[in-house]
Amino acid sequence: MAEKNQDKGLTIVYTGNGKGKTTAALGICVRAAGYRKKIKILQFVKGSWKYGELEGIKLLKDFVDMEQVGEGFVGIVDDNKEFEVHQKAAREGLEHARQVIFSGEYDIVILDELNIAVDLGLVDADAVLELVKSKPEALHLVITGRNARPELIEIADLVTEMKEIKHPYQKGVLAQRAIDW
Repeated sequence: MAEKNQDKGLTIVYTGNGKGKTTAALGICVRAAGYRKKIKILQFVKGSWKYGELEGIKLLKDFVDMEQVGEGFVGIVDDNKEFEVHQKAAREGLEHARQVIFSGEYDIVILDELNIAVDLGLVDADAVLELVKSKPEALHLVITGRNARPELIEIADLVTEMKEIKHPYQKGVLAQRAIDW
């Protein structure tokens, strides 16, 4: 019976206040590339900083394609854009995600920080749920970001909550290149 379900595409959610959600999704990406799977990563609510994963993913370019569909952080750090600008980008990003998911080109689609886009009101939660429910059966879909909606948790196949126990920032240590970004 386990063999029969081996080709079922899973919906995987990484959520919680602890670090490691995007990192876990990228771990799946690296593993899948090792099996020559095709992966698409769409990053919501990222875009204004240069992240190490942008350069690292280029090394896997034969198998992984990554795009930033957001306009960066919303209302924090270096954000000086109107909320509507973020909202428009996220909504267009969700429509792009729909096209990618149904394109048949990819084995795995990672929607990084989509939970945050929902939580901030950039995209409609019901539209996300409908997309998840209608994804192709063989496609693996990974969604990251804190504050995952209970309805998403309910329909997902695997949910991991990252829980912060200790963080170097609590001792005044700032984010580290190659570890945090």
